[in-house]
Amino acid sequence: MKHNPNPASTAMATLRWMLSLLLFLSAPIIAAQSSRLPIQEINRIVAVVNNEVIVLSDLENRIRTKQAELSRSGAKLPSPAALRKQVLDRLIIELVQIQAAKRIGIRVDDAQLNQAITKIAKRNGLELPRFREILEREGYKFATFREDIRRQLLITEIQKRQVANRVQVTPREIDNYLKTHANKFQPKRDYHLAHILIAVPKSATPEEMAIARKKANKIVHRLRNGADFAKTARTISDGQQALDGGDLGWRKKAQLPDLFANIVPKMAAGEISEPLQNASGFHIIKLIGTRAKERHVIPQTKARHILIKTNEMTSNADARTRLEQIRERITQGKDFEELARSHSEDRGSAIKGGNIGWIGPGNVVPKFEQAMNKLRAMEISAPFRTQFGWHIVQVLERREHDGTDEVRRTKATGEIRERKIREELSVWLRQLRDEAYVEYRLEEK
Repeated sequence: MKHNPNPASTAMATLRWMLSLLLFLSAPIIAAQSSRLPIQEINRIVAVVNNEVIVLSDLENRIRTKQAELSRSGAKLPSPAALRKQVLDRLIIELVQIQAAKRIGIRVDDAQLNQAITKIAKRNGLELPRFREILEREGYKFATFREDIRRQLLITEIQKRQVANRVQVTPREIDNYLKTHANKFQPKRDYHLAHILIAVPKSATPEEMAIARKKANKIVHRLRNGADFAKTARTISDGQQALDGGDLGWRKKAQLPDLFANIVPKMAAGEISEPLQNASGFHIIKLIGTRAKERHVIPQTKARHILIKTNEMTSNADARTRLEQIRERITQGKDFEELARSHSEDRGSAIKGGNIGWIGPGNVVPKFEQAMNKLRAMEISAPFRTQFGWHIVQVLERREHDGTDEVRRTKATGEIRERKIREELSVWLRQLRDEAYVEYRLEEK
């Protein structure tokens, strides 16, 4: 029988490490402050940071938490003095960020805080009351836990505003990144090839080789100037697939002959190679096409729409009636694009006759997508409402789009952005720390 672990036991084990915490936060934030230990009898100041202080109990509590984390991970502990200094520096960096957040008016209200804590509980498979019960059983005061989370939310928001939201990734950066990390991002591909062989005798003389080379060069010239490859192969090629127009079919890279294994992956679809020589003669390759083995096929719809917004002068009923009248005119033969230009209040698409291009899943709001997906090609919807107003939409055509390149670029963008955020965050934190008044009192007795 398969053993099912006790959920409460699992949750308690999870909570032993979760105060390093906030798994749901994406910014590179600093570990949450633990309040597991009781307040020390002597709670002296260990650092002054601008107009606030860090006290010994905060430092000792965080040191205990850090020691536990390092022990669980099997990492070697630094010396006590080094650990105290590192942890205190971490607390100072946290505090200057919180101070910066408060200066520009960032606040975390109770509703935001409750939502964040509920997410943490759900990530641990618990409802909030049970989560609180286990938390307090493990020695963490819930009220203090809430304030620790509030601090982390402040830090996350200030980092997002001051760093993450300002980071831009340009198309050129993406192109360069894909080139320099080609092996990482290049999807495995199959190659559709065609082949012409100009054979030479087994013991060909230099003169025979020269004649064959000249012939191959002429064929390449003709092919690059528009001659039909398949027809040329049938009439000239000495290869085994000559009668099939030289078609070699689809080949994996590992199946390519050594002669052109390094040439084909660099070719563009439709490209004709230079003559490639080996003992058999001169080979001419055409790359008919490629296909990614790890393809990301996206269903897309090409559509156009007309939008009527509601306001003090236009009620929902008025907007719907106007669109019903416009739709009736279109069904009677009026031009959709002309009516979109003159009536649609989506000015971005109105100038294009209402055309909104190719749309994939999630590219538009759900109500619009649902209405659009019910339509056949060239069908026009009845008026429907979204948060933007009232619409009619017409589906022009549908397709299955290979989004492999878009996926690669999206992944590259994410990696570039993450690196730039780390770099900019480091600079910003250093600047914030340099501008702060900090007085260490760690050695005071």
